[in-house]
Amino acid sequence: MAAVSVHQYAQCITCHAWSPDRSMVAFCPNNNEVHIYKQFQDKWEKLHVLQKHDQIVSGIDWSARSNRIVTVSHDRNSYVWNQEGSEWVPTLVILRLNRAALCVQWSPKGIFSSPCNDNYNDLTVVFFLFSLFSENKFAVGSGAKTVCICYYEQENNWWVSKLIRKRHDSSVTGVAWHPNNILLATTSTDGKCRVFSTFIKGVDTRDSKAGSSSETKFGEIISKHRDRDDFLFYLKQQIVQLDLTFSWAFGVKWSPSGNTLAYVGHNSMIYFVDDVGPSPLAQNVAFRDLPLRDVLFVSERMVIGVGFDCNPMVFAADETGIWSFIKFLGERKTSSSGPKYGSQFSEAFGKLYGQSKYGVSNDAVEPSRTRGGGVHENCINCIVPLREEGVSRTTRFSTSGLDGKIVVWDLENQENLLDYL
Repeated sequence: MAAVSVHQYAQCITCHAWSPDRSMVAFCPNNNEVHIYKQFQDKWEKLHVLQKHDQIVSGIDWSARSNRIVTVSHDRNSYVWNQEGSEWVPTLVILRLNRAALCVQWSPKGIFSSPCNDNYNDLTVVFFLFSLFSENKFAVGSGAKTVCICYYEQENNWWVSKLIRKRHDSSVTGVAWHPNNILLATTSTDGKCRVFSTFIKGVDTRDSKAGSSSETKFGEIISKHRDRDDFLFYLKQQIVQLDLTFSWAFGVKWSPSGNTLAYVGHNSMIYFVDDVGPSPLAQNVAFRDLPLRDVLFVSERMVIGVGFDCNPMVFAADETGIWSFIKFLGERKTSSSGPKYGSQFSEAFGKLYGQSKYGVSNDAVEPSRTRGGGVHENCINCIVPLREEGVSRTTRFSTSGLDGKIVVWDLENQENLLDYL
């Protein structure tokens, strides 16, 4: 089995994130706190409890370079936590939101221009060197139909934000940074996936590797995808709209190279978009199981999807670039109790209420946790890569869900998947 470790930390977990060296894990136990656990030999012990938010914490991200934690909450606030000695000190982020903050992610890298004059002191030099090798922005999606791009303002010693307004028609459920640190993909409950430019003068530098994205104004749409009917519209100014199906959209991610974009819909479908721009190549894969909530690229040709089916799903692309469903990563067990002749309608009706009905009598109705037969016993709502710095492929990742478990998965022993890694 691909699951190598299972930890029951709470009754329910909203989200989680790992420290850069993977020795600590931070998670929200479905309340307004963030708990940090550290591994001592074979035992995990609680070290810190971050208490600053007033409502449930909906997003956590732990920066890989600067060892900072960013949290967002339904209380419309965000904090950046810096470790000073043995304590975590919060810094308020000015989000200017009137609805809940739903998701957050650090940018992949920091690109700061060097000081151009002699009017700076030693503190400025230290901050510059620290920023050069750390994340310089993070993005926050919200229920206010707004995306906040937050960056550190050295003069005032706080985090401020620039808002992408009037682009979404509903709540922003997911954000994902392109490897070039400029493009940002978002998903929303209006059924659309969009890609924006987040170039901020004085924070980012115009890089030739970023292509035309660094020439685009802040908040300008590079491309737009919407679910509705197999139809493709080409609009003005490189705005593209994919109509596949009406549904909420979740869990957007870029491939390691940034050439492919993947996101999921609440209609049990996953979408892949290659060559994002004026002429994208779009594919969708439909499956018979429950919808997904999040996805992760483990390589250029393999994606792991997690969601309401309580079991990670593996999708992969063949040599021609066609994506398809491969397998469930966890084991599935079939129930031996009750007859096996239940109708398709009764089984579908049972799924709707978190049950799977294999027989006509009520004794044959079993909870979804028995149906899955896997490690998780409830919806998986978060998946986090456990990759080393500078490595494009991911063989280890972790998942957390409403069952209060954090599970670490390893793909190295999955021989039938090694060709896709």
